[in-house]
Amino acid sequence: MFGIPGKQAVTITPKASAQIAKLMASAGHAGLRIGIKKGGCAGMEYTMEYVDQADPNDEVVQQDGACVMIAPMAQMFLFGTEIDYETTLLESGFKFNNPNVTEACGCGESIKFDESLTAK
Repeated sequence: MFGIPGKQAVTITPKASAQIAKLMASAGHAGLRIGIKKGGCAGMEYTMEYVDQADPNDEVVQQDGACVMIAPMAQMFLFGTEIDYETTLLESGFKFNNPNVTEACGCGESIKFDESLTAK
């Protein structure tokens, strides 16, 4: 929808691909849908949910056995994002390296985007 021909909307690191493929295999779902919703102290939050099939308007990215579906309303916010999976001594989880984010809250759970993307 907001893509550039020949370029994927998001990239997925090998660690993230492996984790997504593992989650899909164990849960028996077709993929992982990523979206954006209003919330958090910075204004917006990422959402992730298991899905059994893609919505016709989803942007679908497949890589190394992982299938990520980007919800239509999130596509312009996520274009150019790298999805990674990090494991530290205290926590493990997906990390979004998103060039469209202008601010993030201290907890790392919510984000703010360039005003030009959110203007009505």
